[in-house]
Amino acid sequence: MRKFAIGAAVALTASLGVVPQAAAASQPDLAKLVTVKDIRRHLEAFQEIADYNGGNRAAGAPGFEVSVKYVVSQLKKAGYTPQIQKFEFDYWAEKSPAAFAQTAPGPADYKPGTDFLTMQYSGSGDVTAAATAVDVPAEGAGNAGCEAADFDGFAKGSIALIQRGTCSFAIKAENAKTAGASAVVIYNRPDEQGPVNGTLGAPFSLPVLATPYALGAELVKAAQAGTLKLHVKTDTESGKKPASNVIAETKYGRSDNVVVVGAHLDSVPEGPGINDNGSGSSTILAVAQQIGKLGKKGLKNKVRFAWWGAEEEGLLGSEHYVTTLPDAEKAKIALNLNFDMTASPNGVRGVYAGSVEGAPAGSGALEKIFNDYYAKRKLPTVPSEFNGRSDYGPFLEAGIPAGGIDTGAEGIKTAEEAKIFGGTAGQPYDACYHAKCDRITNINWNLLDTNADGVAYATQKLALSTLPVNGEALRTAKRRAALKQAAEYRGGHLVR
Repeated sequence: MRKFAIGAAVALTASLGVVPQAAAASQPDLAKLVTVKDIRRHLEAFQEIADYNGGNRAAGAPGFEVSVKYVVSQLKKAGYTPQIQKFEFDYWAEKSPAAFAQTAPGPADYKPGTDFLTMQYSGSGDVTAAATAVDVPAEGAGNAGCEAADFDGFAKGSIALIQRGTCSFAIKAENAKTAGASAVVIYNRPDEQGPVNGTLGAPFSLPVLATPYALGAELVKAAQAGTLKLHVKTDTESGKKPASNVIAETKYGRSDNVVVVGAHLDSVPEGPGINDNGSGSSTILAVAQQIGKLGKKGLKNKVRFAWWGAEEEGLLGSEHYVTTLPDAEKAKIALNLNFDMTASPNGVRGVYAGSVEGAPAGSGALEKIFNDYYAKRKLPTVPSEFNGRSDYGPFLEAGIPAGGIDTGAEGIKTAEEAKIFGGTAGQPYDACYHAKCDRITNINWNLLDTNADGVAYATQKLALSTLPVNGEALRTAKRRAALKQAAEYRGGHLVR
């Protein structure tokens, strides 16, 4: 390694040191500035908006549009100039109730909601046909239906029985269609309860239903015996509806090293979505309202807050944002923090397991930031599956590090988790997930409080420096001057 001239080396050593802790300690504590009282005020507003607008805040519906106006209004009062990014998404609805039954080897009628659900974006159809089990996993989730080869020998015209796992529902359904299926039934994984409440992401031509694992496994046995015939009937419609993202960023900070903090703003049509995801949306709104108090010294990197639309339709708002962003602007995003369901009534304190193999470099560092923070407070955490299921997914696809916390959705709380966090083992983390009862009475205020602290802490830390995530150290005026001076010397000689 070449040496700088002695004078330059001394100056550079002094100015390239670690940022003094005293300087960081002098900053306001964002976690203390963000209060549950502020978050509750936003949650109450979202509840009232839903109550007066059809009972929900679903994308494309009045409740969502009013929610957007509320967030924009709150941001403007806090000194932001928010941008509304509009887009269209594929609309889907059931015109009449679906039907699902077994016609052979014996008759059996199945109940909607309990025994089956219509997959979002399912097509219409009325099919009675033999059923074929596709690539049944020996155990666990498996990857049934994810490859065209899984359908080798598939009888055209039959109904495909496919277990949930690994790839998207859309891929499974499309592969089944290509193989000649007349309808598709996707049954849940053995570690998940109830029928799959999922989406195909875009309008599909075949009927697609979802069932619980137990029913799916029972149907698979009959199908493997060659005796199973099913009746599937769906009556759906689809079209285009408008939605939007709300984007606002801090006045101060580097615009070439942006920290994106996001949460989805929409609910499902079935309810007001106060935990899913009023909790995350309200938390980052409260953080956005207070973060300006960190000032220029505390905001070395711009923080860009985002409220995504149409997440419940298949991460469409965040996907639209990431895919339409020019590559040069995408490269300026240091990382994405995502907060989706932070107050589940029977929840856990889950930290996205970004250290998983294959995740973008830096995602593991974000996981550690949250875990270290809670460890210092002696508050337990558990890993949350890093599967791209929420709005950080499109960022992962773009190779951008991501992290966040959540408290659980329809999954079942284990006995071990109940010992650690309290609550009831054997019950869902949120029994009102995607339901009418996801109201303000569905909030776990203790979890929300500590999760809000973690959101604020991580945001403040990363606004100051993203060094452990993407190698970008804090740039002070002295550091910039030293770097410039260092660049002027090569091999002990001044170069200009």
